[in-house]
Amino acid sequence: MKDKEEKIAENFKLIPVKDHKMINRILVIVTIAIVVIVTSSIAGIFVASNMRKKEEEQIAKKQDETVQGENQQGQNADQDNQVEENKPRLPVYSEEAKQNFKNIYVSNNDEKVAYLTFDDGPSKQITPQILEILKNENIKASFFVLGNRVATYPNLVKQEYEEGHYIANHGYSHEYGNVYASSQAVLNEYNITENKIREAIGVPEYSSHIFRFPGGSEGGKYAKIKNEAKSVLEQNDVLYINWNALTNDAVGKPTHESLVQDLKTTSNGKNKIVVLMHDTGSKQLTADTLPEVISYLREQGYIFKNFYDIMK
Repeated sequence: MKDKEEKIAENFKLIPVKDHKMINRILVIVTIAIVVIVTSSIAGIFVASNMRKKEEEQIAKKQDETVQGENQQGQNADQDNQVEENKPRLPVYSEEAKQNFKNIYVSNNDEKVAYLTFDDGPSKQITPQILEILKNENIKASFFVLGNRVATYPNLVKQEYEEGHYIANHGYSHEYGNVYASSQAVLNEYNITENKIREAIGVPEYSSHIFRFPGGSEGGKYAKIKNEAKSVLEQNDVLYINWNALTNDAVGKPTHESLVQDLKTTSNGKNKIVVLMHDTGSKQLTADTLPEVISYLREQGYIFKNFYDIMK
């Protein structure tokens, strides 16, 4: 082995000095070339990595912009919905509404509709209970308020309004001698109560356009005044409505069973019903029975509406 190494060394010595320099140059060039290639490769990998990183950042940015855009659209839609919800709900008096009211009990199809109505309120004791039940049942009703009760409990009227219930007019005093002193007296009671409603709900342009005569619009001691008042109300864009089903919660000494039975009896065979109930302070039985009233009507296939569905 040693002999071979000595022989190689001896041979190398035989190479001319000039050739030694050439070999060294070649080695230097090769080394530089290798360094350049390696450096270029590393640089290329680095550049490619940066480009890929930038591309990923751009894609991520576009995705973020898309998500932000969708979120913004969602927020705008929510804001639009909120604005819509916060808009005052104003009944619309029209010829169509007039005809709908005149034909409210007439059914042109098999659809069964129940309008729950409450008279003589609001009251501190009963109205909040009824509102809570209606909210839980997702039902919008119509409240025929008395002006003097609105003046006493404006916040309850505002709550009724803001929760989507229809605020209609039942006169100011409910004292027949005052209400039916003349046809003009009827209109005066209506106008005073409308002003109280506007003040309570904070909507100066609100007009219910709906009146319910205390005791109903037909017959009785004041039948003549009532008939005259109908024309006066109509001339002032005011409609009137009675009922065609009731629980008789304001008659005699009702019981839970009698209220439900009277509802069944008076609604039997009717596809469109306007149900009369009351939310005065003495009507705890009405509040207690209301869930069963609603349950029964649902079982019979009724859907629930309020007068906004007509005055629109």
